[in-house]
Amino acid sequence: MARFGLPALLCTLVVLSAALLAAELKSKSCSEVRRLYVSKGFNKNDAPLHEINGDHLKICLQGSTCCSEEMEEKYSLQSKEDFKSVVSEQCDHLQAVFASRYKKFDGMLFKSCKSRQLSLYCSIFTYGHLYMQNSELFKDLFVELKRYYVVGNVNLEEMLNDFWARLLERMFRLVNSQYHFTDEYLECVSKYTEQLKPFGDVPRKLKLQVTRAFVAARTFAQGLAVAGDVVSKVSVVNPTAQCTHALLKMIYCSHCQGLVTVKPCYNYCSNIMRGCLANQGDLDFEWNNFIDAMLMVAERLEGPFNIESVMDPIDVKISDAIMNMQDNSVQVSQKVFQGCGPPKPLPAGRVSRSISESAFSARFRPHHPEERPTTAAGTSLDRLVTDVKEKLKQAKKFWSSLPSNVCNDERMAAGNSNEDDCWNGKGKSRYLFAVTGNGLANQGSNPEVQVDTSKPDILILRQIMALRAMTSKMKNAYNGNDVDFFDISDESSGEGSGSGCEYQQCPSEFDYNATDHSGKSANENADSAGVRPGTQAYLLTVFCILFLVMQREWR
Repeated sequence: MARFGLPALLCTLVVLSAALLAAELKSKSCSEVRRLYVSKGFNKNDAPLHEINGDHLKICLQGSTCCSEEMEEKYSLQSKEDFKSVVSEQCDHLQAVFASRYKKFDGMLFKSCKSRQLSLYCSIFTYGHLYMQNSELFKDLFVELKRYYVVGNVNLEEMLNDFWARLLERMFRLVNSQYHFTDEYLECVSKYTEQLKPFGDVPRKLKLQVTRAFVAARTFAQGLAVAGDVVSKVSVVNPTAQCTHALLKMIYCSHCQGLVTVKPCYNYCSNIMRGCLANQGDLDFEWNNFIDAMLMVAERLEGPFNIESVMDPIDVKISDAIMNMQDNSVQVSQKVFQGCGPPKPLPAGRVSRSISESAFSARFRPHHPEERPTTAAGTSLDRLVTDVKEKLKQAKKFWSSLPSNVCNDERMAAGNSNEDDCWNGKGKSRYLFAVTGNGLANQGSNPEVQVDTSKPDILILRQIMALRAMTSKMKNAYNGNDVDFFDISDESSGEGSGSGCEYQQCPSEFDYNATDHSGKSANENADSAGVRPGTQAYLLTVFCILFLVMQREWR
């Protein structure tokens, strides 16, 4: 026995030394745990200086531990806050993208519609009685367009029809200034707007263009707002008790084992995030449909529904319509007199007095579309839409990618390359379970989080419905329709509601009469069309009124 006494003693000493070293290391680890615990603002008296028995622990591993009961409780609350913070950061960035693009898009629309070259249309403008008489007609047009964009409770078709009817009344009185017209007679005149087409094809084409452009622009802006609102609401997460337990186990239970520098395994984190964000994962299908619909409308805004392309020359188009009325005033007047009866002549001396008093020496020259300034990069709205399209593409599959993006945060998990030297919920070792799928239905097999798959989140369901409704509006806007207010089609034009021509290949909608250097039209001049002396000067005033009002209203 004496022969074996020394080796046995040596072995005993080695074992005791190893135990003492382990205890010393554990003591140092507990000190580090205590230091980190206090650094989070917790009471240092909650944390033991040395390891203690862990029978009091409810979630973390029992046995020897560096955590008191109070520490586990506070770590549980902290793990919820850490989770909510990381999810919020991921969502806040996306929400900020939508909010900033919405603000830019919303603010740019009306700035882009301001008259850019007022001097090309009107060399002289006189403030006076004629301006006061007619400015409200054009002002009302732009006020209603603004109201439609901001509020939406405007029937664009009816509003534009009313504008042309009112303009016809003004113009009919103007070209027949030798007569006296009662309000009843002018109402009769307005009934002939559709039949006589005194403004040519301009009202029909402009109505189609304005409707499509404003519906697309307004719906696209609404889509940006809805996207930001959905992200904002869904980003506020409230973990269930089961999720909180899993988060505590993942983030802080390793501290109780003294493993303060060991991060959770990536796949371990992925399972917990997919369980805690199961309802958010169910957003992905409708979210992706919504993003696709937004991208479709964005293509329209870059092409045939470009609101800048419609609004920039709207003054010229209306001017062209007025000139058309001027050229055909004799035929229009004769047909109206046949339908509404002969008007009463004004007494001698009162004929066109107000017109002659406001005569202009300048001549009006129609502005040609090719004279409008362009840039190689397109309009400012084009560039913004291109930017928004890129952000939309990046936002696709956001919700199904959210668990992975959270786990990619170095505060939440170790990298994919560190699969063996990570915390798996029980110790420092490889995580062996497979990663479950996204969405509520896939969580029945989640090994880390117990999820009630029979109770979807009400808030998430509401956001799904909001996305579905907005996607439907986007599809209608893509076709030039707004189901909330009207359904305009253009079957007779051969273009269809979706505008069958490509933007670059669409024929020019308006052809303007060429003018010689003296300012006379290559067609019949105003006098040969039956317009009385002074009328042409009055028409110039009407044009100038339109341009001035546009310049003011769209700022």
